[in-house]
Amino acid sequence: MNNNTPPHPLDMLILGSGPAGCSAAIYAARAGLTPHLWSGLQPGGQLTITTDVENYPGFAEPIMGPWLVEQMALQASRVGVVSEERIADRVDLSSYPFAVFDDNQNLITTKSIIIATGSKARWLGLENETRLRGKGVSGCATCDGFFFRNQIVGVVGGGNTAAEEALFLTKHAEKVVLIHRRDSLRAEHLLSSRVLNNPKIEILWNTRVLDVLGTHTLESVLLENTQSKAQHTLNLQGLFIAIGHDPATSLFQKQIHMDEDGYIITSPHSTHTSVKGVFAAGDVADKNYRQAVTAAGTGCMAALDAAQFLEHFNAPHPS
Repeated sequence: MNNNTPPHPLDMLILGSGPAGCSAAIYAARAGLTPHLWSGLQPGGQLTITTDVENYPGFAEPIMGPWLVEQMALQASRVGVVSEERIADRVDLSSYPFAVFDDNQNLITTKSIIIATGSKARWLGLENETRLRGKGVSGCATCDGFFFRNQIVGVVGGGNTAAEEALFLTKHAEKVVLIHRRDSLRAEHLLSSRVLNNPKIEILWNTRVLDVLGTHTLESVLLENTQSKAQHTLNLQGLFIAIGHDPATSLFQKQIHMDEDGYIITSPHSTHTSVKGVFAAGDVADKNYRQAVTAAGTGCMAALDAAQFLEHFNAPHPS
């Protein structure tokens, strides 16, 4: 363990390496700063588990999510960003410069922080779901879909994530059953249309998962109709949970203002948080749009806000 305080604090530490973090790093470097970027638990963020990206400006044809975020990382490196494969384990925002410990308990201090830690998959919260995770239950079709070739699988959810997962799984599975607790999809129109017109996808409307069943691997799911309350069991070899994501903000609980869902609250028309010198970009502060392009945009905003902050408060504590 190394708790020695570095002789000089960093100008800027960016936590997270998805579109928000990479964009912030690029703009900060071009502003003459030397931003340090920690890649975090999921380097590249949600784009690394996204297959066809069709709505990111600048590309006439669909591109692969992992390729896009790789290009962002290469661009950041080219302009002088210091990228490190480190995970923030503990943050202290009560004193200035701010203290950040990595998962090996090494300490760095920094004059500004941009929080771009993104979001993590939401689970159903069932005991057997946890027990069978990796044994038929998954939160990532692009990661695990190949293992279910010519099998029958289920996808839980009705938003963009669920639609994308279901469509991807049709490339491998014999049949995909989309389990949705409502009577219409929440996914955007184009995705919904593709799902509704795909012959390999069957939709169970007004249905929720009560339990996942299996001794050693997933064998079936117990379902309930949300209207009639009738229950039945459906045999499945795989089940993919795609009910959305929660912001990865637990590091900052009780240190920074958040809403009831854990999203960081920023000042209107800016990325400033309730702590001076700390900024938030991407999915950690965005519960409405949650798109790669909006994350990249707020990453740019955070870098510009942080650069302006450092210009005025570079040495003394910003009281």
